[in-house]
Amino acid sequence: MLELLIVVAIILIIATTAIPSLLRSRQSANESSAVANMRNLNTAEVSYSSINNTYGSLNQLIANGLLDDRYSSPNFNGYRFTVALSGNSRDYTAYANGLYANTSRYDFYSGPGFVIRYTTLVGRAPAGMNGDPVQ
Repeated sequence: MLELLIVVAIILIIATTAIPSLLRSRQSANESSAVANMRNLNTAEVSYSSINNTYGSLNQLIANGLLDDRYSSPNFNGYRFTVALSGNSRDYTAYANGLYANTSRYDFYSGPGFVIRYTTLVGRAPAGMNGDPVQ
């Protein structure tokens, strides 16, 4: 009986060290995916703009086959993607907002300059990097 308790205690110790590492790996993978998806979204905006002389909403980009419909999903690899148009659709800001703390640590945004940046919200960007370019 004592041996069983020792084995259970060892398993619990291993689990408490392994689970946080696993969650951090998942967060990093989701963040890398979000940045890559933001690049795809920027490319879709350039393509849409070259055809229509304006930028498009997320639904317009999907309808024109420039993005797949996963971008309209409320949970795309732990992120929600949105596009805000302004100035008669001559300006846009694309956002990738993390949905849950255990799936993402950082939020991202981009605009017509096509530079992907960390959010300006404190706590959703690395310390001291609010609004800075991602890479």
